[in-house]
Amino acid sequence: MGRLGPTEIILILVVIILLFGAKKLPDMARSLGKSARILKSEAKAMKDDDKSAAPADPPNTTGDQQPPAQRVIQASPGDVNSSRPVNESTDTTQR
Repeated sequence: MGRLGPTEIILILVVIILLFGAKKLPDMARSLGKSARILKSEAKAMKDDDKSAAPADPPNTTGDQQPPAQRVIQASPGDVNSSRPVNESTDTTQR
């Protein structure tokens, strides 16, 4: 399997245009760009979060801090039965 030449690239582009149509291609490119931007910003936020998660000083042990709120796994849209707290046991054999 060799490299793609200019003829093969042109043939692939023609097939893509025939499959999706010229009207859909700009919308697809725009949504692909938005997805790439979101992915890049989320990766940057994760890196920044990792840097800020390692505190330089030990945490304050005074009693005026509130416990963190319980995290909840969100249900998919329209599914109201599958939301549950993260620390809830899903093992039903121990009941």
